[in-house]
Amino acid sequence: MKLSEPLIPGRLIRRYQRFLADVRLPDGQVVTAHCPNSGSMMGLLREDAPVLLSRSDNPRRKLVYTWEFVDAGASWVCINTLVPNRLVHEAWLAGGIPELAHYQAIRAEVVWAPGCRFDFQLRNGRAECFVEVKNVTLVEEGVALFPDAKTERGRKHLLHLMEVAQQGKAAVMCFVVNREDGTRFEPARHIDPEYAATLEEAHCRGVTILVYRANVRPPEVTLAGPLKFEV
Repeated sequence: MKLSEPLIPGRLIRRYQRFLADVRLPDGQVVTAHCPNSGSMMGLLREDAPVLLSRSDNPRRKLVYTWEFVDAGASWVCINTLVPNRLVHEAWLAGGIPELAHYQAIRAEVVWAPGCRFDFQLRNGRAECFVEVKNVTLVEEGVALFPDAKTERGRKHLLHLMEVAQQGKAAVMCFVVNREDGTRFEPARHIDPEYAATLEEAHCRGVTILVYRANVRPPEVTLAGPLKFEV
């Protein structure tokens, strides 16, 4: 997928209140951009880091700019948490996810239970598959890690995926590593040991774990090949 162009370069000043970031543009102007990422963004908030913003002409928007990419040194990182779902959808349509290629129909944002909504439901006749997608932006020493902060919501998704598997349906947890310098994946046990333990349990109880790395070449992001993982 290709993000809207032109992307506007800048330098990060600070990110605050989770969804706001101050950025200095090349002409010295300081703008406040929407930060479409509710995580801690550990390792990505270096002051003066190069960033890329998109600009909206929608007069109803409160903030004109959206923060899309940050340069982490070894790789550009796509921080927009909406992008992984689009990547998975796009790749599925193109047959680029072999584990899911035999399904013939797809729906987004499907309610499973009160308070639980999965990113995708796939169907092939009566066969159903529920897929949850997570954006991975933390890499330490070549290891892609999730989550970057404690996530009870993410753990509940795993519990519900176990319910799906228990009912005889296919359940998939798909991690998209949205940078190019991760060579394998692990749950971030040192950040959220409960999530890591629940992911291991889900794996043992029939939830399929998929990890795919993205090629991040602004303004384009594409789903590349799978990564090895250890739960």
